[in-house]
Amino acid sequence: MSSKIDGKPADETIHLEGITNVDVPVDAEAGDDPDLQKGDGVANIYQEALERYSDDSMIDPREEKRLKRKLDRRIIPLLGICYFFYYVDKTTLSYAAIFGIKDDLSLHGSQYSWLSSIFYFGWLVWAIPTNLIMQRSPPAYYLSANIFMWGVLLMIQAVSKNFATIAALRVLSGAAEAIADPAFMLVTSMYYTRAEQPSRISSWYAFNGLGVAGGGLIGYGIGNIKGALASWRYEFLIVGAFCSAWGIVLLLFLPNSPVTFKGFSHEEKLLMIARMRKNQTGIESRRINWGQIREACTDYKSYMFFLLGLLGNIPNGGLSNFSTLVISGLGFDKLHTALLGIPQGVFICIWIGAGAVLNDRLPKNSRTIVCALFMLPTIAGALGFLLAPEKAYVGRLICFYLTGSYQSSFVLSLSLITSNTGGQSKKMIVSGMIWLGACVGNIVGPFFYLTEQAPTYKLGIGSLLTCNCLEFLLFFALRYAFIWENRKKRKTLEVNRQGAGGAEGVHRSDLNATAFADLTDKQNPHFEYVY
Repeated sequence: MSSKIDGKPADETIHLEGITNVDVPVDAEAGDDPDLQKGDGVANIYQEALERYSDDSMIDPREEKRLKRKLDRRIIPLLGICYFFYYVDKTTLSYAAIFGIKDDLSLHGSQYSWLSSIFYFGWLVWAIPTNLIMQRSPPAYYLSANIFMWGVLLMIQAVSKNFATIAALRVLSGAAEAIADPAFMLVTSMYYTRAEQPSRISSWYAFNGLGVAGGGLIGYGIGNIKGALASWRYEFLIVGAFCSAWGIVLLLFLPNSPVTFKGFSHEEKLLMIARMRKNQTGIESRRINWGQIREACTDYKSYMFFLLGLLGNIPNGGLSNFSTLVISGLGFDKLHTALLGIPQGVFICIWIGAGAVLNDRLPKNSRTIVCALFMLPTIAGALGFLLAPEKAYVGRLICFYLTGSYQSSFVLSLSLITSNTGGQSKKMIVSGMIWLGACVGNIVGPFFYLTEQAPTYKLGIGSLLTCNCLEFLLFFALRYAFIWENRKKRKTLEVNRQGAGGAEGVHRSDLNATAFADLTDKQNPHFEYVY
């Protein structure tokens, strides 16, 4: 079979284009790596990988399993610990609220809510440009620089004297953090197959829960500091210092490319590359493809992902900044409020882990079903919190903990993007779209938590309930969309097959030709959406 792309036979044109489009600048980090000593070293190693493993049956399952374990040890802890600090960073303002930042900076009216939201204005403005810059840069280096800067900006917030100063710094912090999630998703898609991505994204995202729990411990510890500064200032200084330090760690150890991954032999790199053939999403391209950007902007699925980010983060925007106030409103003092953030984080880890395990155990294409399933506890928790008697403190606290199950659904939904988007430039835009939605959600979310409604925050919890119900329905809409797209793909392949004389099946040379070509999911005739 010889399927056609833009009127040309794929096995005659795309094979060469796919290899030459793997264009990491080899002089940037070649060092003593023999794989990069020749000017065309990157293209050669991709070509060699396809020749060594011409189809998936030639890959030894034991060698692949060993390689995956090594990748897990080298990648997941780096991303996970970074995500831990990432979420601790997000909760610093929440803990600063119970340690006196409102009084010290004379915040009044909705200014605290604006501090929560204004962070995401910087993110919103910079989300798409920073993704395109990352495509043109060594991704690990660019991510590390941004993480280092967000730590520096967090430390500087400790010297704030008024609302204007800390608001400006939070805008800049938001811009620095805008690259984190898309970069983590990009790294995951570069080294793991589509079937492996949900569990790996869940693994590093679960550190989000550890960040919530760790934020509680850090908040409790800092609350006991009796120093020259206010407790909330130590919060910003300590967390910011750790963030910057971890940025340096990522600079030293996070890989920019499978080809330049230090500590892996040439044979391991070949296997690392060859096993990604089944993804049919390509791996690397430093050239911005404006045609792919246009396709991303006109693809209806991009806007469904934007809506997913919006609905998933209106609740998050409120809870991440008002969770301590909700808990303290149940009758707990400052230090116990900080400690009660620990179970909340543990529950988030449990939810995310359970979602990943369940998805792995179920048949292929169960992701959207699992996502919808894990929306049910958070819907039940929100209803319970709203309807329970005001004095039922324990019951309402348990209901509040249940609301964290939506995190599992959102994590698995990220794998829908990494698994269902082909073409490097399109990946950058589509991953940016969900985080644009997340920005808007996090901006809007805090304003549903009205001061006069404390401690019940009925409008805030009501917004959580409404968004969760809509998100529940959206997962089924996404499921139908991917099924419909696959049907269109099969019809197109059938037409091409008839044009080629009725040959059955897909020849391995066709798959090799498109595996590492910089083709979008729409352009690649062998791309199959997973759902």
